[in-house]
Amino acid sequence: MPPKKKKASESRLYKISGETKDHLRKFRLTTSRASKPQAVIYLIDKSTHEIRQDDEKTTYTSLDEIADDLPDHAPRFILLSYPLTLPDGRLSVPYVLLYYLPITCNAETRMLYAGAKELIRNTAEVNKVIDVESTEDLEDIPKQLATEK
Repeated sequence: MPPKKKKASESRLYKISGETKDHLRKFRLTTSRASKPQAVIYLIDKSTHEIRQDDEKTTYTSLDEIADDLPDHAPRFILLSYPLTLPDGRLSVPYVLLYYLPITCNAETRMLYAGAKELIRNTAEVNKVIDVESTEDLEDIPKQLATEK
């Protein structure tokens, strides 16, 4: 029986620097007990395929701020830590990946981001990915998180 061929690994197609991995880990740990929403936006450099933080701003504290900075025609990965009070009174701080994929972006860019989705999910250690097609969809995120079990 011939040896099994390995699939092309996302980790060979995309690059995540040690600095970015450290930032992802610190962000996850420092936001786990946050009292207000916190988010960071990541992009893929088209020429190097490096996944890195968007340079414009370091940490966002509201969904409106995120919506203001998202491009109209380019995907992004948004790591979001969103504190909320559950119906039974307990505080919960879901840590999720928002996969922003506007319907207006081109097929090549869609494929680039689709291929990196699981890599960023695993590297950031999030349990849930929420697909977002427009900045208006961000308004529904608190309700989606509150109804999660």
